[in-house]
Amino acid sequence: MSHPYQYVVLKCVPRVDRGECLNVGVVLYSQSAGFLRSACHVDAERLRAFAPDLDLDAVTASLAVVDDVCAGTSGGGRPNLSTPGKRFGWLSAPRSTVIQPSGVHGGTAEDPEAELATLLDRLVR
Repeated sequence: MSHPYQYVVLKCVPRVDRGECLNVGVVLYSQSAGFLRSACHVDAERLRAFAPDLDLDAVTASLAVVDDVCAGTSGGGRPNLSTPGKRFGWLSAPRSTVIQPSGVHGGTAEDPEAELATLLDRLVR
């Protein structure tokens, strides 16, 4: 069975005023499959070349919060959202922070987890 899904690319924007970015992750949501997960890849060498003063620990911590929100973990500044759809909505909302989501894109896949890995390879690595 093919499942429709939505996804956003997570972008690292070291200087929001410049708008330059590097892709660091993907969040994929499929309501019909009951699937909401993120996959990230931080290429420290590439990010340091792009933005030498970037706090890589803060980037990693922000991406960990994305994982927590996908899993439904709340507290510590994380939202208390009851459904995966609401969590995806929160994660995909525009923001002016170092980690920003792209616009929402869609597709269909037999296996959302495999599709997440494919998107990570194609869009981030």
